[in-house]
Amino acid sequence: MLPFLARTILRSKDFFSSGGAGSCPPPPPPSTFSFSLAPEQINELRERLRQKGFEMRSLPHGLFDARGPSLVVRAYRTGTVLIQGRAAADFVEMFLEPEILREVRIGPPETGKPEDDSPHAGSDECGKGDFFGPLVVAAVYVDPQTAPALRRLGVRDSKEIKSDAQAVRLGEEIRKAVRGRCAVVAIGPPKYNELYARFGNLNRLLAWAHAAALAEIARKVPSCPRALVDQFAKAPVLDRAIRQQGLSLRVDQKPRAESDIAVAAASLLARMEFLRRLVLLGKEAGRTLPKGASSPVLAAAQEIVRSQGADRLRALAKVHFRTFGRAAAVGASLEMRSSGPPEERVSPPLLRPSPEQV
Repeated sequence: MLPFLARTILRSKDFFSSGGAGSCPPPPPPSTFSFSLAPEQINELRERLRQKGFEMRSLPHGLFDARGPSLVVRAYRTGTVLIQGRAAADFVEMFLEPEILREVRIGPPETGKPEDDSPHAGSDECGKGDFFGPLVVAAVYVDPQTAPALRRLGVRDSKEIKSDAQAVRLGEEIRKAVRGRCAVVAIGPPKYNELYARFGNLNRLLAWAHAAALAEIARKVPSCPRALVDQFAKAPVLDRAIRQQGLSLRVDQKPRAESDIAVAAASLLARMEFLRRLVLLGKEAGRTLPKGASSPVLAAAQEIVRSQGADRLRALAKVHFRTFGRAAAVGASLEMRSSGPPEERVSPPLLRPSPEQV
């Protein structure tokens, strides 16, 4: 069960077991969120909701109506997805943004006020929306001397730089400009899959990685007073990871924080390391590994399964992506065909599954 659903069910149990409305505050009013999704994102959302046990209904003039505890998700042919109910905010933060959108879209509005060049660190990540390759989090420390130097280099939000070669060049220049006062946490696919299974949620994994990168900055620059993080979840998620690292510096979180020079530099440093490691993994696989999670990515994943097996793909990719299951199905189909026609196979005896197998 998804964590946000579990919390909603627990809150409902607490309400009824404590004697009803007279003995506890009334529930908060339902929240509504609206998003515009691409067709492949809507298809993935529908499949994931079905897997999680949502009640799937038809929707007049729409695609589907999915219902869970204190939550309704409706998808329309225009690409609009409406999310309503008391669990809506948790659903968006804990599932829709990290697992489907792979970006943060809700949060306080931009103030338009640029960050100053006073001493501080910034952190950002790369690779969370890419099926192949690592997840990389980078942190960069700037001060009144290095911040202007980074601007002169042309440092800005990594998403605005379309050329991978330019991003790599800038990443190398950033390392030199900040004189090594930076940190990179790169999590390759095998370790990523292990940590994802342990944390059970991408946001918690991201929080751990950001906190680890900022801890390295604090070790290199003990006087660093504060840090700014490109927000990926509600503040308590990262705050908890920061406390676990024992960090004393103030950490602020802001959506679209790449306007800050330290965060922009961190986004480029993370992208450079992601690209470098993706190339190395491609050499191990004997083929180029495409970025993202689109149709060419699925085709590459299926080819790897056909030629090298699903275990090989597991070492190159993030297995919680829907792409992995679709590619692994190719291997299962090949196994069935290679085992011969039905009359040549011996059916195994029927066994009652043990409780551990259910």
